[in-house]
Amino acid sequence: MQTNDAVAGAFHESRVRALAAAGALLAATGVAAGAFGAHALKSWLPADRMAAFETAVRYQLTHALALLACAWVLQSWPSRAALGAGIGFVLGVVLFSGSLYGFALTGNPWLGVVTPLGGFGFLAGWVLLIVAIVQSRKLTDPLR
Repeated sequence: MQTNDAVAGAFHESRVRALAAAGALLAATGVAAGAFGAHALKSWLPADRMAAFETAVRYQLTHALALLACAWVLQSWPSRAALGAGIGFVLGVVLFSGSLYGFALTGNPWLGVVTPLGGFGFLAGWVLLIVAIVQSRKLTDPLR
């Protein structure tokens, strides 16, 4: 029978792995999207929509790396802020990059209404990551 500490430790480890896996997945799909844009879309998308697609890729790749940083911070200095930062980055990529991909591929300008919400997710993620790092301290209990 597992103790509460063992169960809590396993749950913490699963959150760290989830952030790292999400970062790796977003990085891989960002590279694929960038290649797709450069080779398949460039010849038929108008310049403004191609620019939106490239912006989506750039922000996705940047925040994929930020997710890997969140996983490292969560592993090193466990906190709700570090986990919240990762959630903010994932939501940011889905809303910001996702809406720009949608606009680029469909030309629907109404998708631009969602883009600032993703930007807010990015900003919240960066602020929470700063909080997690500034308030960090070595812990004996990794679940604070």
